[in-house]
Amino acid sequence: MEKVDVLILGSGPAGYTAAIYAARAGLKPVMYQGMQPGGQLTITNDVENFPGYPEGIQGPAMMEDLRKQAERFGLDNRYGLATSVDFSTPLAHKVIIDETKEIEAKTVIIATGASAKWLGLESESRLNGLGVSACAVCDGFFYRGKDVAIVGAGDTACEEAHYLSKLCKKVIMLVRRDEFRASQIMQERVKNTPNIEILFNTETVEILGDQGVNGARLKNNKTGEEFEISVDGFFVAIGHQPNTQIFQQYLQLDETGYILVEKGTTKTNVPGVFACGDAQDNVYRQAITAAGTGCMAALDAERYLAAH
Repeated sequence: MEKVDVLILGSGPAGYTAAIYAARAGLKPVMYQGMQPGGQLTITNDVENFPGYPEGIQGPAMMEDLRKQAERFGLDNRYGLATSVDFSTPLAHKVIIDETKEIEAKTVIIATGASAKWLGLESESRLNGLGVSACAVCDGFFYRGKDVAIVGAGDTACEEAHYLSKLCKKVIMLVRRDEFRASQIMQERVKNTPNIEILFNTETVEILGDQGVNGARLKNNKTGEEFEISVDGFFVAIGHQPNTQIFQQYLQLDETGYILVEKGTTKTNVPGVFACGDAQDNVYRQAITAAGTGCMAALDAERYLAAH
């Protein structure tokens, strides 16, 4: 069994920032990159809201920069996915990688992120990053003055539709049922916004476009009638799923699976286990906030090790 002081699970902005801080502190961190090396930014084209890139940067290139920076300070970076854990013994947290390799870590930093929920359409996958997005705050700027569609019926969908309405010429909300799931105040906000059009009982059949989105084919769930709309962007806001299932036996999670941390820290209910990034953030979900909590997790782990 391999023993390490700091084990980092996940390789998005949170994981790599934690790695940079832990490596510079001489903690010799070991990282397993997880199911999506580089995290969600590897499927994001243009990143224009991360400080330090005045001309913007491609998501994969940014993650490559972070990887190189962490490895320059001594990160032991490995491919592999954590498949089970045993957090029952302090200072000897056991993590199984790819169901075979066992690691014993004095501290564990969880940066496994969250995955956007998608509709499951072939066209959605094909046009992802070419007009299809799951983050209005990240990508709304690119559709300034244009028409966009957004799928969803909850508070997040309403909030993102309202955000887009300030940038876009028109926002078409696609709601599968005949009512919202959002809170009343959020419903009223979108209903009272002049450039938001709401289509109830509407399902997406296909997102149209070749090298970019130019429309969508929809279906009225009551009549079965299919029709097309012209839009330049297509946003999916049907929720995120935190990648935290393997931790639920030991860590306190909220009702949707996000890891609960002590306020103002990255400490979980298990001493020596820290959570950062989208695995514990169901509010902001931005690269910059993930990086900030990655820094916090490394500092929390360093102080924990110094105290023990």
